[in-house]
Amino acid sequence: MVPHLDQGTGAPVVLIHASNTDHRIWIPHAKRLGLRYRVIAPTQRYFGTSQWPDDGRNFSITTHAHDLAEFIQGLRLEPVSLVGWSYGAAVCLTMTTQRPELVQRLIVYEPAIISFVRASEDAQAAAADRLEMTAETRAHLTRGDTVAAVRQFMEGVNDEPGAFESLPHNVRQIMLENRQTLPLLFAAPPPTLSCDDLERLEAKHVIVACGEATRAYYRIAAEWAATCIPASTLTRIPNARHLLPVHDHTRFTTLILEPHLAHPT
Repeated sequence: MVPHLDQGTGAPVVLIHASNTDHRIWIPHAKRLGLRYRVIAPTQRYFGTSQWPDDGRNFSITTHAHDLAEFIQGLRLEPVSLVGWSYGAAVCLTMTTQRPELVQRLIVYEPAIISFVRASEDAQAAAADRLEMTAETRAHLTRGDTVAAVRQFMEGVNDEPGAFESLPHNVRQIMLENRQTLPLLFAAPPPTLSCDDLERLEAKHVIVACGEATRAYYRIAAEWAATCIPASTLTRIPNARHLLPVHDHTRFTTLILEPHLAHPT
């Protein structure tokens, strides 16, 4: 079994972390969620502090979606409520389209994926914004400075100078300990999840959320995920950006505990 968090009792909620983090990012969330649910959070392959099973060549959303399905099956608790953030949200969407029987409820916050965006103008705008968001991070990686790359990546994804330093110390430490995954993230094959794939989730209870102050890449991704998934709810969190789950875990867990208190549009 992969390293994971397992806390609380009740219906199972599985939390899937973002890039350059691991299951430890969810510890404060589990304290609150665990009062009502059994909270389970795995560390995805290549993340965390364990030795890699290979040189990272299999890093991809497809790999992680397959791993997630096996992890949920191994729990023998399906169907579960599944929650994903950023890269983890992309993994959750992909896995749920492939194995819908494993998921009862799906909540994704700012999925880092735009392969399902049908409008060419939106797709081009999102791709251009991602390029701008990651340009300096890639430059640091080219120079081999993974510490600077992590700091710059957090500023980029949150579209906010000083974003990394504003995070709690333990969160910054977890991100730095996962810095070796950033080159894998940028070298991974592009995702193939389509709007047609998402349309097959018509029977699922799905909440797609994004921050009102988030950058174009994540806003477009969230809006199109909600557009493609029938009967899904798009929720915009006031005064929030991409790092909301680690900036304010109380507001983020409220999205899971009391979705009616959020701001659907």
